[in-house]
Amino acid sequence: MQNPMENYWLIRLGDLKKELEENNFEVFLAVTPDEARDIVLNTIMPPISPKSISWGGSMTFGTCGIGKVLSNDPSLTIINPYEPALSPAEMYERRRQALLVDLYFTGTNAITEDGQLVNLDMIGNRVGALNFGPKNVVVIIGRNKLVPDLESAMRRIKNYSAPVNAMRLDKKTPCVTTSYCQECKSPDRICNVWTITEKSFPKSRIKVVLINQDMGL
Repeated sequence: MQNPMENYWLIRLGDLKKELEENNFEVFLAVTPDEARDIVLNTIMPPISPKSISWGGSMTFGTCGIGKVLSNDPSLTIINPYEPALSPAEMYERRRQALLVDLYFTGTNAITEDGQLVNLDMIGNRVGALNFGPKNVVVIIGRNKLVPDLESAMRRIKNYSAPVNAMRLDKKTPCVTTSYCQECKSPDRICNVWTITEKSFPKSRIKVVLINQDMGL
């Protein structure tokens, strides 16, 4: 068999798609980040016709290049909380404004085999938008985020996603040195708000794009 790894993941992601759809998510499968971008631009967005968009701090979203394309669309109001010139207060305010956009993009820290999105946030803006506010949410997920169950999801986040993200963001937390969570009380702690999204409500409000590649952390 050619490409056994891709075929293995195609089966796994197909099973995951069925579980997510039973949980009222709208689900799309992509082989590459470019295909994921095309799905967003040509399949997901036209029926929604959003007038305003924003996004959370997702490496997967950035790799797909969706933000760069949409930022050049004069018909859209773009709320970008991550412009380099913004002060901390301005960044915070834009995160608040992003909660009322028509379409919000994010990733997820982990996804379980039975179709639950599991996330751990520092400020809460990303998981806040996922739960309520934006009319539609698109979650872009690489295959490496798939875990067997909730316990595995939380372990993955605490002992991999969070420490690596703390390193990436130059945070002063113990996990930057030890590589695993120590339940710190550091002012730079990024592990503050847990969410478990079991189902999309209303149905299809949350749209999931699964990519058959390792993406993000």
